[in-house]
Amino acid sequence: MKYRLGDLVQIKYGKDHKKLNAGNIPVYGTGGLIRRVNNFIYDGDSVLIPRKGSLNNVMYVTSKFWTVDTMFWTKIDKNKILPKYLYYCLSKIDLSIFNVGSAVPSLTIKILNEITLEVPSLQIQNEIISKIKPIEDKIQLRRL
Repeated sequence: MKYRLGDLVQIKYGKDHKKLNAGNIPVYGTGGLIRRVNNFIYDGDSVLIPRKGSLNNVMYVTSKFWTVDTMFWTKIDKNKILPKYLYYCLSKIDLSIFNVGSAVPSLTIKILNEITLEVPSLQIQNEIISKIKPIEDKIQLRRL
């Protein structure tokens, strides 16, 4: 079934992290992990989508995190799409084609909400994830 991204998730803005104290909760920006703080913006599975900068650096998180204002985060409707499956879908899209910035590459919630994704049943999503996960695990082991 085809869905607009806006029908699958709520896209939220990250916030400034500079006034937060050091802690163990990761803070993500477009380039990845920035630092660790004592507060979180969300606790749970989320796909992080760059708002400014490296637009194709989509990330997947599964616990407490904070994102800066250059990174969107998502609240996912798990009745329609599994978070990991959403991550796979968004990772294979060249988000830079939706760039609206001039000097700095940029995305907007309005544009992201209109992206169309083909989403199979939750059962098929689970099957796909179960086939990809062992490959991801092997890649991760090689990086260590």
